[in-house]
Amino acid sequence: MTSEAGRPELWMCRHGETEWSRDGRHTSTTDLPLTEAGEQVATTLAQRLAGTSFDLVLTSPRLRARRTAELAGFGDAVVDGDLVEWDYGDYEGVTTDEIRRTVPGWTVFTHPSPGGETAEQVGARLDRVVARARGAGGRVLVFGHGHALRVLAARWLEQPVLDGRNLRLDTATISTLGFERETPVLLRWNTEA
Repeated sequence: MTSEAGRPELWMCRHGETEWSRDGRHTSTTDLPLTEAGEQVATTLAQRLAGTSFDLVLTSPRLRARRTAELAGFGDAVVDGDLVEWDYGDYEGVTTDEIRRTVPGWTVFTHPSPGGETAEQVGARLDRVVARARGAGGRVLVFGHGHALRVLAARWLEQPVLDGRNLRLDTATISTLGFERETPVLLRWNTEA
């Protein structure tokens, strides 16, 4: 599971569980702490990442991502505002089932979020993270959020934002993106090991 020598890698960790992530509530700007279970599983990231060196470590400014980075042993991670979660606007704190009562078939990838970000806006800011990671010239680790990291992976793979819908991402998991020759590829996804 290694990228080709000399090619950049992007390692991604989704933050540990919060009350709202546990309950399926869309959480972007609401700055919730990790649950006790979220803190416990976030500490396991330290041993899962042990022995791997990183040229750059970035984190979303949200408390849940910064705390996960800290518990994983990366308390000095650089805050990058482009790593914040998709802004859900009026759907902040609301579940998909609740939204679908008035907007059948709604997903963040295919429908608007009134008062929030568009897919194009999210893609544009995560394109900046891709450029920063590739420009770092080595192995980069980021701590972030479910939907935003799914978009980040799609953009790394040079796919449209919509393709992030095909990449389920659980809390406190590790995913790795890299290259095979000149082609950006998925090296591992949504792992707990």
